[in-house]
Amino acid sequence: MFDLAISGNKILTRDGLQRAVVLVSHGRIVDVAPALPDNISPDNITDIGNRLLMPGVIDPHVHINEPGRTEWEGFETATRSAITGGITTLVDMPLNALPVTTTVKAFEQKLAVAADQLHTSCGFWGGVVPGNEKEIPGLIDKGVLGFKAFLTHSGIDDFPNVTAADLEKIMPLIAESNLPLLVHCELSDDTAPPVTDPHSYRQYLASRPARWEDAAIALMIQLCEKYRCRVHIVHLSAASSITPLRQAKEKGLPITVETAQHYLYFNAETIADGQTQFKCAPPIRDKVNNEQLWEALQQGIIDFVATDHSPATPALKQLESGNFSKAWGGIASLQLALPVLWTAARKRNIPVTAMAEWLGAAPARLAGLQKGMIAKGYSADFVIWDPEATFKVTEGILHHKHKVTPYINETLYGVVEQTYLGGRLVYDKGRLTAPHTGNIILR
Repeated sequence: MFDLAISGNKILTRDGLQRAVVLVSHGRIVDVAPALPDNISPDNITDIGNRLLMPGVIDPHVHINEPGRTEWEGFETATRSAITGGITTLVDMPLNALPVTTTVKAFEQKLAVAADQLHTSCGFWGGVVPGNEKEIPGLIDKGVLGFKAFLTHSGIDDFPNVTAADLEKIMPLIAESNLPLLVHCELSDDTAPPVTDPHSYRQYLASRPARWEDAAIALMIQLCEKYRCRVHIVHLSAASSITPLRQAKEKGLPITVETAQHYLYFNAETIADGQTQFKCAPPIRDKVNNEQLWEALQQGIIDFVATDHSPATPALKQLESGNFSKAWGGIASLQLALPVLWTAARKRNIPVTAMAEWLGAAPARLAGLQKGMIAKGYSADFVIWDPEATFKVTEGILHHKHKVTPYINETLYGVVEQTYLGGRLVYDKGRLTAPHTGNIILR
């Protein structure tokens, strides 16, 4: 009856951390029992003792850049780094690839390229740009999990930002399917102070003020209420928007929020001039702001945490020049999603059980996936890790195509030992045991 039984003293179930046996058949959890059943072969039993078993991490905010920009990152390297970090499911963003995923034809090209390269399960967001409203129904039919839009320049000229007028046309179409609309919330204006020293992090920070996020989020709350379209605010960095987001949720609006690991781990005060590996948009803000993000996360106003893995070549990051104005805005951290968040949470005495919600159950709900919990009927995607073990981030351990990340030389808690995908051991203490077993996820 069962392909696999994992028994242990620290199984992170929907009821908390407990001694249990997880029973798996055909890639799904069929039961979570207090003890081993009699009708199972000893060959199918794995006892993990005191190691911690958690649902596989789900990252719904990843820029893979294929087809077209594989010199930045591709499905092979991105999903390899993900699976070694305990990420069993990711959702790819529609921009940075060539072509961008704003048409059915482009989506078909992306699916064809991804098919044989995946080490994790992988879903896809479609893109919303001015004038592509006629493509929305076709993308829905093809199986995208939702849509992504920018309210300011995306950094990619062939993925232009939308206006309120564009959203008025598109949100009713998306609302009909009950799919989420993910929005990069910055409404830029000409009131930010000019950058006179492109090497200054303080000037870069001031050039993308919190009020840009506040204005964009206020617009999306208004449109969410008007059209009852599910709205998801990606990578919130401005704590000044927490109150209106709380009020929107209290009104029952279908709005969710994520922040990113780097906004919770780093603070502007510790970023030196010229350190362009920290450049992202919105920017990493000050310590007081970021502590407020932590409070909102613990209160449930922020629903979960996602990496916004946005790699680029070292040349595009302007590491030698240290020029923030010219550097690509994006942080590579996919492989480190779990240990970075846990390291920062641990300092705040946040229990390990929060990791399953913020890195599993909540992002699964956004994408409409029956994943992210150790419960009957859910995918048998697991990560086994040691919350008390530490490691130092070096270029040598990273599987991202490029090793440029602000986490280099950081000592992190949380060593991933094994990863299971659909009940199959695919990563075991430094090696892939079943490569390219990931699946494409279509709605």
